Amino acid sequence: MMYRLRALSFAGLLAAPLLTLAQTAPPEIPFDSVPDFLQLPDGLYFGEVAGVALDSHHDIFVFSRGNTTGPAYGAAAAQLLEFDSHGRFLREIGHDLYAWSFAHAVRVDRHDNLWAMDKGSDEVVRFDPKGRVTLVLGRKSEASDEGAHPLGHPHPPLPPVDGLFRQVTDVAWDSDDNIYITDGYINSRVAKYDGDGNWVGSFGEPGTGPGQFNTLHSIVIDAQNRLYIADRGNRRIQVLDTSGKVLNIFHIDVPVPPDARPILMPASSAVNQPGAPWAICITPPPHQVLYVADAFPGRIYKMSLDGQVLGWLGKAGHQLKQFGWIHQLACPSENEVYAAELLNWRVQKLLLHPR
Repeated sequence: MMYRLRALSFAGLLAAPLLTLAQTAPPEIPFDSVPDFLQLPDGLYFGEVAGVALDSHHDIFVFSRGNTTGPAYGAAAAQLLEFDSHGRFLREIGHDLYAWSFAHAVRVDRHDNLWAMDKGSDEVVRFDPKGRVTLVLGRKSEASDEGAHPLGHPHPPLPPVDGLFRQVTDVAWDSDDNIYITDGYINSRVAKYDGDGNWVGSFGEPGTGPGQFNTLHSIVIDAQNRLYIADRGNRRIQVLDTSGKVLNIFHIDVPVPPDARPILMPASSAVNQPGAPWAICITPPPHQVLYVADAFPGRIYKMSLDGQVLGWLGKAGHQLKQFGWIHQLACPSENEVYAAELLNWRVQKLLLHPR
């Protein structure tokens, strides 16, 4: 069996529509899932788990669509919880925070600051290690505004506004602590701030060409300050420099097993495109690799930074070692991965055993 990995360098965009690399199919990576790892106290529950991140002490932060209040439509659903490295519950952070509306992702920067991306309020909130709010980016609609309503998706999209988001999704930082926010579902751009939270600019627009996006769902930055963006709707990962110049584009084209079944929605739906990147994490230097998750066939792919698929694991399902729409990944080391799942309302701690 062969697989095809499509890689497209910026220098070759005009010279050739596609550079195709063929090699032996990547191996399946043996792994274990630690059962009942995160220990919730009595009376506290996860909803859809949208985000997971770890700090330098290996404490685990989970951003869940729990603590739901309000009607079925437009309900506020966001709760940020902390666990220690053994999975024991420590605390809730930001209880009843003004920004909480609809959890999307959580990250920890190199200073152990905690960042929460709320898709519903269109705000990004930074907490210090003590759990205090130290920075807010974006602004949600005022409750007193008679015209307040869920964000629309007009075609063509409305022009983006500096400093405001339309369904923000993720955040990453370069070595100078500049902030890159994927803005995300509607604006289809990357917003850039300096380390003090001052607006610098943005790059990207809706579309299918290089440097254009269709749902920027996740972002990470490597030790060389290259941005890896999950361009989910275009079923690809785009690699950019810090100014927005496209350096590489690659797709995940590992064959789908004939017995693969989606956990929700038909396999032909836009959500379930094989290899469409929902979540990306990157391991610490010096030897960095990417882990990337799709919804169908529900696998996690281990990738080199040049886009080669080194192996894969898992499939869609409800049992341990199966996945229901992985929404965010955390990978503190090459063989330890945490997967936050929307449909199974959980985080799995995965221990990989590569041959």
